[in-house]
Amino acid sequence: MLYVKVYEFFIQEDKVEQYFNIQNRAVELYKKHLNCEVMYLQCTTDKTKWMEFSKYVSEENYKEGLSKINIEPEIQSLFKQFESCLLPENQKIEEYNYYLRMEK
Repeated sequence: MLYVKVYEFFIQEDKVEQYFNIQNRAVELYKKHLNCEVMYLQCTTDKTKWMEFSKYVSEENYKEGLSKINIEPEIQSLFKQFESCLLPENQKIEEYNYYLRMEK
């Protein structure tokens, strides 16, 4: 069963390009250890609000791959850079877990 991670957060409007550069590198690291697809959505009414959808083969596969990713020295640096892109007044990152039940 496909496993989906969903994140919701707020990016400073002047840091979007930096955010994409960080995400491009992070996805490269993820794809070294996981088969995944990632989408980034920007809210139409609040340009600072973003969602990230990451789809994985299974929850077990995600957990196994994540344990390898977390020992990559670069990943912690990328996360700190990502945090610097968040809105200062809203640093919260919401995280949700789903199983994909149907896709057409």
